[in-house]
Amino acid sequence: MNDFKYRGEGVSSEQLKKIKKGLHTLHTLELMAQNIYKFQITKERSELNRQLIAAMCNEMTHYQDFQVKLYEYGWKPSPFRWMYWIVGFCFGFFSRIMGRKMMLKTAIWVESLAVKHYGQLISEIDWDGDTKAMIEKDWEDEKGHVATWKRFLTMT
Repeated sequence: MNDFKYRGEGVSSEQLKKIKKGLHTLHTLELMAQNIYKFQITKERSELNRQLIAAMCNEMTHYQDFQVKLYEYGWKPSPFRWMYWIVGFCFGFFSRIMGRKMMLKTAIWVESLAVKHYGQLISEIDWDGDTKAMIEKDWEDEKGHVATWKRFLTMT
């Protein structure tokens, strides 16, 4: 239970605004990412599906990471996050219908954008040490997803 603490004491309102926007951005994008994978998974017992399940689970932990941080700062998730759920469904479902190659290209494109967003948010916002370390860990995971999907694409 000591892993959880209230955050934001002594932080300027301008900085808190940036932190809130950053956490909302990352939280909603992780919801979208987990839905992309959720709707790309088929019933086929394949290595690709196993990796999609692992990636979905990983994105779920990221989503939880950011939700906890939002509450530690005293904020709630964005009321508009449902839109990201729908976008994730659309990207996942329609890329699956278009075939394995399109699924992988979609995943690479989305994860590459995530890597870029993480990098920008890490450099633009003055995060507390714990939050920054968590974001950097999640950022490395996103880079790993890009590498995994590129490897699968070369086998297609």
